[in-house]
Amino acid sequence: MIRTQGCMLALLLLHAAVVAPAFDLDTVGQRSNYQRTGRVDEVAQACERLKQLHSDDAACDVIGTTPEGRPLHAFTIGRRKPGKPSLLVIGGIHAGEIDGKDASFLIIEELLNAKSVDDVSVVFVPVYNVDGHERFGKNHRPNQRGPEEMGWRTTSSNLNLNRDFTKADSPETRALLGLIRKIDPVLICDLHVTDGAQFQHDIAVIVEPIVDDGANGALVPVAAALSSSLQAQLKKTGHLPLPFYPSFEVDDDPSSGFAIGVTPARYSHGYAARRGRLGVLVETHSWRTSRERVLATADLLRALLSLAKTQAAAWQKAANDVDAAGRALPGKMVTLAWDTDADKKTTLDFLGYAYTREPSAISGALWTRYDESQKQTWQVPWWGSVKAATTTTAPASYAVMPGYAQPVAERLTAHGIAFSTLAAPQVVNAQSFRADAVTFGAKPYEGRTTAKPVGAWSQASSLTLPPGALVVPVAQPLGRLVVEMFEPGAPESFVGWGFFNAAFEQKEYMEPYVAEAEARAMLLKDPALHKEFSAKLSSDPTFAKDPEARLDFFYRRHPAWDERKDLLPVLRLTSP
Repeated sequence: MIRTQGCMLALLLLHAAVVAPAFDLDTVGQRSNYQRTGRVDEVAQACERLKQLHSDDAACDVIGTTPEGRPLHAFTIGRRKPGKPSLLVIGGIHAGEIDGKDASFLIIEELLNAKSVDDVSVVFVPVYNVDGHERFGKNHRPNQRGPEEMGWRTTSSNLNLNRDFTKADSPETRALLGLIRKIDPVLICDLHVTDGAQFQHDIAVIVEPIVDDGANGALVPVAAALSSSLQAQLKKTGHLPLPFYPSFEVDDDPSSGFAIGVTPARYSHGYAARRGRLGVLVETHSWRTSRERVLATADLLRALLSLAKTQAAAWQKAANDVDAAGRALPGKMVTLAWDTDADKKTTLDFLGYAYTREPSAISGALWTRYDESQKQTWQVPWWGSVKAATTTTAPASYAVMPGYAQPVAERLTAHGIAFSTLAAPQVVNAQSFRADAVTFGAKPYEGRTTAKPVGAWSQASSLTLPPGALVVPVAQPLGRLVVEMFEPGAPESFVGWGFFNAAFEQKEYMEPYVAEAEARAMLLKDPALHKEFSAKLSSDPTFAKDPEARLDFFYRRHPAWDERKDLLPVLRLTSP
């Protein structure tokens, strides 16, 4: 009996000697119990460790380079093959909110050690804002409990990557879009930490799309079911989750309540929805400790991957249906923008803390102070519905004039949108858009001067497109994204981001002494103009007192006036 036990022990020791050890990245986060987070060289080291596995189920690639020359890594867990759904998980898009990196490393280890990634392929970008990550320091986020040091919100170009998905100004965004084109993920999950108030809820998970915009209807019930399932699984693991972003309707006033909204495509999860894919935004609560937040993020990822094992095929089918809807989009009604439905207010029970609001001798405003020792359930206003605010009928195509084509073509290529460039003039039936007024942003936003034109599309007429013009068909899988980019009323339009601001500038002028003479000649030749001028003088006192405006009245009606001013260099083509 003793000999038998000894043989068994020897066999067990021999077996232990040949079994591969567990895959362990041994990160700073793990070693410090997530009180600290490592520098970005940990990502490169993890990449090398992954390559050493020589595994068909794991890979690491450099998908781009930052302005400061740092590599941008993507880790693939699970062999990619045709028909197999892919998920994309992004960490560190705001590098001070770095829970996603440490949670991603934890989940990567678990997936590799479990060796069960047959149902989906998961691609992790542990640190997306790499340059911002290395702007390392203490107290970058005073409203966040740990880690001890962290990165910075924006890139080395001072751009917020989670405002750049549509305009794609940064090399980081273009690198990520290249990855998205390559793997076509059915779901994009973006890992963050909240800003804002103190309350009990420890994690918010927002799933898009929440409403049918005319193209993504097949995904709406899928997203709703996924949201409900994630909320239920997080509750089972001891969390207090929210299905919406907990931002007060009135800043710093808890009594003002909350409202849902349709996320613009400048954000990751809104962009996913415009591509016809599921978007998941994860926001752990900044006032929880770093360790709590990392483990909450890991629990969310486990729940998501568990659901993906049984549901990813259905998600993919819904995404394919949205692609088909994009191909059939011309002539269909599309909702571009949504408003909160103010008529559908209810009351929400929200888990908060006791608080006071007192006049501040510092700011002169009310100062909100929370007492985390006293839990409270707040009953606050809740607006949980939206209604259409701006709609349009999708055209057959859009055309962009040659003088504005290059930056647009670069963005279309980055997104994977099909377009063509005319080699010869082409007569088309088209609508044009002339702005009656344009409001520009009072200060730069994300490195751009935004523009909000007011106007309308004209009746279709026969026009000639010159060589070099871009023609962008709407009938393609990304048709809804195409409409978003070219409709002036869309939140993420190129015109709104300032791509066409030069079209609204006056570049030729008439000197006052010349305008005086020309105005007199015009009045002599045109009695109707004389009548119109006299009527404006009597009805508009401001105009009557403004010599420059009075001369401009005539210049705008003169043959020398620039007929292209305020004309958007984009046309809607009414036939393919």
